[in-house]
Amino acid sequence: MAWDRAVCAGIAPADWRPRSGETRMKWILIFWATPLAILGSWYYLSYYDINFGILMLSRPMHDLVFQIYGKVLGIPPADIPPLVMKAICIDSLFLFGFLAFKRRKSIHAWWQARQSSASADAALARNDNLSSAP
Repeated sequence: MAWDRAVCAGIAPADWRPRSGETRMKWILIFWATPLAILGSWYYLSYYDINFGILMLSRPMHDLVFQIYGKVLGIPPADIPPLVMKAICIDSLFLFGFLAFKRRKSIHAWWQARQSSASADAALARNDNLSSAP
């Protein structure tokens, strides 16, 4: 009961902790990937007219949607899909760049460990290639 009053008053309980960065990044990736999956699924299914009886997935609706967007933007409808793909790629680069920046210390440690193990493996491979014949 006291916890409910504290939450209603805007005061967090003493044992409440903010979410970790991992959880926030997981949700950012989910909110990034879900619209892309929906858009990509719609585009693929409607482009190839795999509609399952749903009007929105039909090829005529696909063409109509791009005609409307083309008229609104003042460009040919055939130019819209490459522009959308370019925007998705740029947004993805920004998102993954941000993710890499947030994890730069762990990425650097992984890279250093990989390089040290690769150089040790290369030295071992050179010694194994030596012939033991007299």
